[in-house]
Amino acid sequence: QVQLVESGGGLVQPGGSLRLSCTASSGSRFPINPMGWYRQAPGKQRELVATMTNGGRLNYADSVKGRFTISRDNAKNTVTLQMNSLNPEDTAVYYCYGQILGTQYWGRGTQVTVSP
Repeated sequence: QVQLVESGGGLVQPGGSLRLSCTASSGSRFPINPMGWYRQAPGKQRELVATMTNGGRLNYADSVKGRFTISRDNAKNTVTLQMNSLNPEDTAVYYCYGQILGTQYWGRGTQVTVSP
């Protein structure tokens, strides 16, 4: 069983920054791989934001490349998303994501709102 808990969402003005964090508690002897973030805007499907394997392989959505940075601490089972140059199109619920041997786990989500 894996539990993912997000923190760090909120309201920010366009051009601003936010930092999201996720801590995983896992009872599995296998590593969480990959770990990362997805988001879902109102009326849209959930989409990839960024993921990172425990070996350091990165995957970013084109829409966030150059603005968002994902990092993780394998020993602490945490993943962080630094979001810069935010724009209203980034408004969504952001979900922490993890996978163990093909089984997907999701956090409850944290709201990010970008508005003047």
